[in-house]
Parts: sequence; structure tokens; C-alpha cells
Amino acid sequence: MRTIKILLTLAAVLAGSAALAVENADDLQQAWAHATYELGAKERGPALDALGKAATDLVAAHPDDPALLIWQGIILSSYAGEASGFSALGAAKRARNALQKALEIDPDALDGSAYTSLGALYFKVPGWPIGFGDDKKARNYLEQALVINPDGIDPNYFMGEFLFENGDVQSAVLHLNKAMNAPDRSDQAVADTGRRQEIQLLLDRIQGTD
Repeated sequence: MRTIKILLTLAAVLAGSAALAVENADDLQQAWAHATYELGAKERGPALDALGKAATDLVAAHPDDPALLIWQGIILSSYAGEASGFSALGAAKRARNALQKALEIDPDALDGSAYTSLGALYFKVPGWPIGFGDDKKARNYLEQALVINPDGIDPNYFMGEFLFENGDVQSAVLHLNKAMNAPDRSDQAVADTGRRQEIQLLLDRIQGTD
């Protein structure tokens, strides 16, 4: 009954998506990309919340699948960015736990995406005493992600964002340009298009600060 309710909720908040009945990691990716880049601001939070519940159920059924754990972590991280207060911090902590477990199982899964997502999480979450954010850990995770996937769009984007926010503009631009020119992923067209829009926005912001 719980799974049926989650799928009905997903059908409501992801109307028009081809990936309503999420059954595997690829379904989670497609639904996440739709929610993140194709829904409006009002719909995005509820969609990610429902998708996070579906991901949690999938992980409960397949607890040793690193791809499912990574997507659970990505979805919960994205929901944390849309939520506020304790809801946001709780989602961020659950995301961290899922990503750390994925690393324990297979650090190379999905081209090292657990490292990328943990780096972004530690960079974006507030530090102590509010949260667990830590720039030193963020840099370490992002550097490990780039060792595994040096030309990837996501690790280069998040490293560029991290470096810019920490004052290293020149290095940030190098990583952002590399991210912009990263190879397309045939199974992630929506995500790649949305990410390149984010990259361009950040490059425009940097140019405006010159």
C-alpha cells in the first residue's frame, strides 16, 4: 500500500514524465532530471520529496545496490536544497548516509558520483553548529571524483562552483569551461541540458564580478 501511495503521488507531481513508476536507478535519474529541470519552483519540492520516498523504498528492497544509494543521495540532496529548517537538514543527513554507504560498496559506481555528490553536499550544507558542512572534506571528495571522472560535467561543475565561492576564480573558470565541453551522456539529455544552463549562469556571474 505504501508503494502504491508513493506512485500515485509521483503521478500527480511528475505529470507528463515518462518515468512515473520508478523501478530502478535509471528511472530515478529520469524522474530527478524532470523534477529538477522541467518543473516549476512550486512543483519541484513536492516532486523531489515524493521521489525521495520512492528511492528510499527501492533502497530498502535492494540495500547493496550502489547506484540506487547514489540516486537516493542525489534526490535527497536536491530536496534539501528546496526545503527549509529541520526538513532540509534531515534530508541532507540522510543523503550523506546513503552516499557514504555507496562508497563503502563501490566507490567507482556511476563514475564516482558518490564522491561528487558528497563534495557538493559538504560544500553547500552550513557548517557547525547548524550543520555538518566542511570545505576541507568537500574539496577532498571533489578531487577524488575528478580522479575517477576527470572530464565529467558534474565533478567539474561542482569543483568550479566550489573554487569560485572560495575565491579561486581562475581555477573555477577552467573547471567550468571543462564542464561545459564535457561529452554528452546519451541517457541523461535533460540533465546535461539543465546542468549546462547552470554552468552558463555561473560563468555569467563570474564575468559580472570582473
